[in-house]
Amino acid sequence: MFSQLSPSLVWAIFEEITRVPRPSKHEEKITAYLIDFAQKHNLEYKVDEASNVVIRKPATPGYEEHQTVVLQAHTDMVCEKNSDIEHDFMNDPIEAYIDGGWVKAKGTTLGADCGIGMAAALAVLVDESLKHPAIEALFTVDEETGLTGAFNLAPDMLTGHYLLNLDSEDEGEMFIGCAGGIDTIATFNYKPEVAPADHRWLAIEVGGLKGGHSGDNINDGLGNSNKIMARLLLEATERWGAHIALLEGGNLRNAIPREAKAVVALPDGEPFMEFVERYVAFAEEVSAELQYSDEGFWIRADECEPAQSVIDTTTQLNLLRALVGVPNGVLAMSFAMPGLVETSTNLASVKFAEGNQIKVVSSQRSSVESSKHYAARTVDTVFALAGAEVWHGDGYPGWAPNPNSHLLEVAVESYKELFGKEPIVRAIHAGLECGLFLEKYPHLEMISFGPTLRGVHSPDERLEIATVEKFWRHLVAVLEKL
Repeated sequence: MFSQLSPSLVWAIFEEITRVPRPSKHEEKITAYLIDFAQKHNLEYKVDEASNVVIRKPATPGYEEHQTVVLQAHTDMVCEKNSDIEHDFMNDPIEAYIDGGWVKAKGTTLGADCGIGMAAALAVLVDESLKHPAIEALFTVDEETGLTGAFNLAPDMLTGHYLLNLDSEDEGEMFIGCAGGIDTIATFNYKPEVAPADHRWLAIEVGGLKGGHSGDNINDGLGNSNKIMARLLLEATERWGAHIALLEGGNLRNAIPREAKAVVALPDGEPFMEFVERYVAFAEEVSAELQYSDEGFWIRADECEPAQSVIDTTTQLNLLRALVGVPNGVLAMSFAMPGLVETSTNLASVKFAEGNQIKVVSSQRSSVESSKHYAARTVDTVFALAGAEVWHGDGYPGWAPNPNSHLLEVAVESYKELFGKEPIVRAIHAGLECGLFLEKYPHLEMISFGPTLRGVHSPDERLEIATVEKFWRHLVAVLEKL
């Protein structure tokens, strides 16, 4: 499919990777692919207990005395799809296709985050025309849902001095720092009550939002489906006595939620008609709010069959008030690096769970460690006041910039020589595994770069074809100069 694209080796390997199912926490098939790749090309490899894989290639003649370089990418992908698409991420290959200057997927995430980084690293391992020091290609698991591969990386996996993280999404930009993150999970315990009689039932859906990466896209002003649905349902509850049988939205902690659904009962007669009138006005209001950021937004309400039970009124009010009141989006911009989001929070998902529970997952990010924890405390206080049980994940550290590293100097000079212009050097609000690598290997000099991706963590994910060749040429030049 991609045989006409350049560089052909990188694209051929990327096409192979799209055929290998690799959801977070289920990377067995891609791990097997990597082992098979190493064996087929007679390359030394090692797998640690966390299922991280490192594949080694010796230095080319004349480069034996230079410091080993680590090429790093993660093996898992975010698995998001449009609601009208049938796709089993555990077994089905990604249906990738070319659309003009971009590679996209049919109704699902593409997995170029970080499949294209994997493809580039593997291409370096088998391209005999390159000049480079010894290479350690490190492939970590479960980056998207917990960084558990990086957390549990065995201390004897790496010997390199330089690390090139191939997990960035803006060609022409090099990243030398990233935010740390932490999850806040709130659990509401509810009492099921018999569904009320003399009520009319509505199935309400919110959709058409762009979604995106909760780090990279948090400052784009995008709509949050959980927030939108909660606004409507809180008003319906307080004004017309609505009862909720179902409320769910979002999926992954690091994706801005695009869709939400609810099943709601309202008293028949005047309350129902007033709500319908308000619903129409609400749809127009939100459409106007999002006209420049989420022009595809829609909300739909259809009458449906009655549910057998609803959540108790007290829990319903507490839940909705917490969802409306909890912070969401950018909390602070950086003064140290103008234009960089310093601290943010994402109301990621709301799900019914076994045992009469409703779980709300949110994630907080900051390039300032104390601000990260303060943001998490702000969120958990709102949920605690609403009567929820709240706990936090372990979190992960940020990566403090080192603007004076030799690696960065080589990377910048290489880019200028290749393309005749200065690359942008900056930090990123998204989380990268680099902070964890630095904890285990304090001597590492690191940068992160990659081709241009857009819409990551959503079915709009796309990879700009022309930037892949530029990314490859830059990577090859850096290896040769090191």
